[in-house]
Amino acid sequence: MDYIQNTDDDRKEMLKAIGVSSFEELLEPIDEGIRLKEPLKLEGGLSEQELVEDISELAGKNKPASSLANFLGGGVYDHYIPAVVRYVLSRSEFYTSYTPYQAEVSQGTLQAIYEYQSLICRLTEMDVANASMYDGATALAEAVLMACGIKRKGTVLIPEALSPSAKSVIRGYCDGRGIEVKEIPFTSQGTIDLDALKSALRDDVAGVVLANPNYFGLIEPVDEISSLVHEAGALLIAYVEPVSLSVLTPPGRYDADIVVGEGQPLGNPMNFGGPLLGFMATKKEFVRRMPGRLISATVDADGRRGYVMTLQTREQHIRRERATSKICTNEGLCALAAAV
Repeated sequence: MDYIQNTDDDRKEMLKAIGVSSFEELLEPIDEGIRLKEPLKLEGGLSEQELVEDISELAGKNKPASSLANFLGGGVYDHYIPAVVRYVLSRSEFYTSYTPYQAEVSQGTLQAIYEYQSLICRLTEMDVANASMYDGATALAEAVLMACGIKRKGTVLIPEALSPSAKSVIRGYCDGRGIEVKEIPFTSQGTIDLDALKSALRDDVAGVVLANPNYFGLIEPVDEISSLVHEAGALLIAYVEPVSLSVLTPPGRYDADIVVGEGQPLGNPMNFGGPLLGFMATKKEFVRRMPGRLISATVDADGRRGYVMTLQTREQHIRRERATSKICTNEGLCALAAAV
């Protein structure tokens, strides 16, 4: 390959270091019948205009979600995204930035994350939100672990009418921690069976997951569920669709303790299923149990407004035994899209 500057002597030295005499020896595990014996028979190069025409013709054979009534996704949906979203994301100071560890050179990124957190709090009517969850399913699983840590109990109740992928991730998270996951059935109307929920709310239950709307798209009796859960001494984890909160009762009003969901509908394209954006919000009293990072506003020595990372609960930053989670990816760009 012409663009790799290794000489023949370099290659001999590397092969010797790994204990083989030729590159062909590395290919021995590959069946002889499927090895390439001659260069691929490729046509000549195309001009930019020819390539665009060729690719456009191929793309025209697809049936994209934007041209159909789309019922696929289960959490990933085809929403209109204003052009300004992509324009802001494409600015180099956002597009190429990483985790804002140095506040003095990351004020723009920190402010963008702070604005995103503030908007999530307004949407959910919760006290505090973070900005570093992978997707809705893992945010929900993290919320389950958070509830079990707060209550120091080992059972969680989830609705049967919950996304299968979310169920799978919850069980994957809980299995290694010895947390028992029990499903609450739905009634003939498709909403959670309140009698079954009430009988399952024993002393060992740390939290209850409420999906609203549920996987059938139905609205649950949130006030009744919240009362039952809190009377039993458990935490209420609301798994919500963010766009629906513009018309549905926000979880803060029915006393949810932790609120999570998939933020992709807020401004991220479907992209064949990713990257996604999990959001998480909670009550102020539980802020130190929340995984990920939290960006806050403050003032500097001269009284000027500034932004900093306030809480970092990852084991990289604090003692391992005090860490709430290993999750702390840079979801800044996806969060910025949602905020815009």
